[in-house]
Amino acid sequence: MSLESDALIDAPAHEFGFDTEQLHAGYQGEAAHGARITPIYLTAGFIFDDFDQAAARFGGSDAGYVYSRTNNPTLAALEQSIARLERGAGATLAGSGQAAIAVGLLGVLAAGDHFLSTPSIYEGTRALFRGNLSRFGIEVEFVDDPNDPDDWARRVRPNTKLFYGEAIPNPKNDLIDIELIANAAHAHGLPFAIDSTVPTPYLLRPIEYGADIVLHSTSKFLAGHGSTIGGVTVDAGNFDWSKHPERFPHLFKPMVAGDPTTWIEKFGPLANFAFTRSVVAGRLGTSFSPFNAYQVQQGIETLSLRMERHVANAQVVAEWLDRQPEVSSVDYPGLPSNPYHALAQRYYPKGPGSVFAFTLTGGQEAAKVVYNAVEVFTRMTHIGDVRSLILHPPTTTHSKLSQAERDAGGIWPGLLRLSVGIEDVSDLIADLDRAFKVLRGENPPSLHAGAGAGERVQADGL
Repeated sequence: MSLESDALIDAPAHEFGFDTEQLHAGYQGEAAHGARITPIYLTAGFIFDDFDQAAARFGGSDAGYVYSRTNNPTLAALEQSIARLERGAGATLAGSGQAAIAVGLLGVLAAGDHFLSTPSIYEGTRALFRGNLSRFGIEVEFVDDPNDPDDWARRVRPNTKLFYGEAIPNPKNDLIDIELIANAAHAHGLPFAIDSTVPTPYLLRPIEYGADIVLHSTSKFLAGHGSTIGGVTVDAGNFDWSKHPERFPHLFKPMVAGDPTTWIEKFGPLANFAFTRSVVAGRLGTSFSPFNAYQVQQGIETLSLRMERHVANAQVVAEWLDRQPEVSSVDYPGLPSNPYHALAQRYYPKGPGSVFAFTLTGGQEAAKVVYNAVEVFTRMTHIGDVRSLILHPPTTTHSKLSQAERDAGGIWPGLLRLSVGIEDVSDLIADLDRAFKVLRGENPPSLHAGAGAGERVQADGL
């Protein structure tokens, strides 16, 4: 059994800038025709030269490609790119962000295990923890105050195996102190896994603050155009699994029958990465399409440029909303008045992302009016698109929670979530200004007035 070398990265001698790495990291060349962009290898399997090569690849002495469920050149290039941008040791792609979280956590957790999580997380992840992992005999417990190390410490049990959190929780932006949580986890001999979808490695590299496993929905900002689904698990390669045989016994067991070599003995600090990639992702078949990998790679090439515009637009929109008398709160840490502003300045000097919520004093009816009145913002359940999006979480993403749970999380009836895109910010403000005029009982003209589709000519539709 081999851990494909293409899944791992070696740090270059020169420290390249982010803008350079997002274009070049992961590219391995293409010998057949000299393609500058990694081709889309749409193939189920790969040809063996002869009998001996087939045996060598299955035996692990030849690291060449075997089957696209376990690896593929298009995927390998993207995995290396993301691992390098995150300063990780290796990455494993999965079919969605949810799949990446499941893969990343099931590499560590097993039946009978317990893990701790920050309370403010994506509701799809909460449902995964409560409804799916619980069926596997894995128990999740949510801390009350994620930025209090004692709150984590007092909940650790002998069967606790991992701490989990989200870098920028959606939609409230109640930021976590990443280094504090990583230190709290490490003090108990536990790894810290973090979902860093919203900031992307351009705004934040969690590994630099002690995170051991970094998770992304590549569907969001990394791809950036709302056209593909995917996820990735990045291993930092820093956690010393060898010190904790009682907590992670699966890594101390023989990898294959008939050979006593264990995961720890063969892979050392990369034992968890190798196990997760081979046993969890490989056997569960959480495969990532080469075509989707190509789309994500294309998105990453402009990541820094897009994120700069996302963040700049979000700051302007948040400041405008903060001045409106109908708005009771704006959950954006870029505002000096926000309770998480200090954490934002520490961890996100380039800006705390572009996904945030605001709450209208008029409750759900006011939210409905604004939601229905926008013309530039797209009414859609997604984030990280180049287009600006709007959603009403209380009746959509958070509708399966009890009212008490929504109240505890600050998901009030008048709350709307924005994912601010890269349009001209003046147009976004004009759109919101028009929607607020409708809320105030006015009847403003459409922003599209006079901009019809034009008269059809005979050739249209042929």
